Amino acid sequence: MAKFPDAPLVETLRSIHPAIHRVEPGTVLWRIYFLGGAFPGRWNGFRHFGPTSSRWDPHLPGADGRAAIGPRGVMYAACGPDAVPTCLSEVFQQRRIIDPVDDAPALVGFVPTRPLELIDLTGRLPTRLGASSAMHSGPRPRARRWARAFHEAWPALHGILYCSSMYGNAPAVALFERAEPALPDEPALHRSLTDPSLRTVLSLAADECGYALVPAGTTRSGLAPAFR
Repeated sequence: MAKFPDAPLVETLRSIHPAIHRVEPGTVLWRIYFLGGAFPGRWNGFRHFGPTSSRWDPHLPGADGRAAIGPRGVMYAACGPDAVPTCLSEVFQQRRIIDPVDDAPALVGFVPTRPLELIDLTGRLPTRLGASSAMHSGPRPRARRWARAFHEAWPALHGILYCSSMYGNAPAVALFERAEPALPDEPALHRSLTDPSLRTVLSLAADECGYALVPAGTTRSGLAPAFR
């Protein structure tokens, strides 16, 4: 049996009680988003265009099978003590270059105003679903089909808790658009990656991941972040 088969029927998933991770009040979630570039975002913005190449996009493709704008949305974030380097390793994984300038990336920490319940894929649930931990690093198109099935089968849940394959299986989060009402009016922290106070954080993350770090004051172009 394949360790990462295709997603089962939604009716099959509905018959399974999923493992749930509850994000309790006071928990800080972290993300990196981009204020510039071709697709500037907002710190609390859910991406309704998709599916893209990101792993857990729950979007339904357009009529031609391509990405489209629709009601489903996603926001990628991280939690736990290694949340910030997890975000950096994921966002800049394509080129393995941390660039604090191009497209104006910013680090955001926010505290949900109400509990969030996430499908917990970090434990034994993947095995119960007929898959394995390969869900975290296997083919992304297949993972997106699972995300679509999760979104439909368990409409009361707010997203997915999964393991970052880029940062030692640290916990990462894919929030679905139904989590939007739990976001606060203002973030707890919002800083450009060019902020001098973050330079040590960027440097340590680059060293740990073996990424390059663009020197302060330098502009590079053509980087394509993969974790938006």
